[in-house]
Amino acid sequence: MAKIFSHFLYLILCLYGIIYKVKKIIIIFILVLWVCPFLSKAQEMSEPINILIVPGHDNQVWGSQYGNIKEADMNQVLATQIYDLLKKDKKFKVWITRDNFKYTKEFADYFLKNKKDIIAFKKSARKETQNKLDSGALINKSGGVSHNSVNAETSVKLYGINKWANENKIDAIINIHFNDYPRATKWSIGKYKGFVIYMPDKQMANAIESSNLAKSIFSQLSKKYNTSTYVKEKGGLITDQELISLGASGTLNKEVNSVLIEYGYIYQKIFRDSATRYQAYKDMAF
Repeated sequence: MAKIFSHFLYLILCLYGIIYKVKKIIIIFILVLWVCPFLSKAQEMSEPINILIVPGHDNQVWGSQYGNIKEADMNQVLATQIYDLLKKDKKFKVWITRDNFKYTKEFADYFLKNKKDIIAFKKSARKETQNKLDSGALINKSGGVSHNSVNAETSVKLYGINKWANENKIDAIINIHFNDYPRATKWSIGKYKGFVIYMPDKQMANAIESSNLAKSIFSQLSKKYNTSTYVKEKGGLITDQELISLGASGTLNKEVNSVLIEYGYIYQKIFRDSATRYQAYKDMAF
């Protein structure tokens, strides 16, 4: 009888040991499931945010002009100040497409070496977009603010920037511009003023986060500056599906947020005098 009891006790102890081990495994498993998302999130937060600053236009096509002041130069100065500010912060990894008033070597080389691939990228994206329009999967929302057409060389650069941004996992593209409206001469002062921020149309893959970024920038600029008085830019936050810089024809991945900021009309009083203009660059960049 004692022998049977001892065997029975041994069996119970073995079962208890197995159950105890199983419990430990289950607890460890649950803890791993609970902790891993936090570790993953912490890892994500520790990685820098990749930002590309794009000072609009260049020395060949300089955009708008008031007197001897060219938009491309204004874009460059303001963009460089933003670049310098962000570069000091370890939370960001920052690139800029132009410095010292010319394309950086990285981008100049990219446009040159990848021209055929960029053109193919553009054609494929446009074809896919046309198919979506034909099928009704995409609704054309033209009729808003009209934009100047671009030549073949500029097109390669703009689509090339988008292609590069996709390949380099850029989180946000900030396009820097100053606005204009047709005037009699380059010395004429126009009737509109104020800033506006363009963001991707709601149908575009990168629309939601780009919209959040645009609204965040808007909330800061509107503390000191008035929004555009041009009726089609009323409110200062405009969606657009035609601007290449925002990912027209689906040329920016969902993860690549992009906004285009028109910081004001080039002929505004604040920009006509060099002293107030350079102070404006500093304030706007901040």
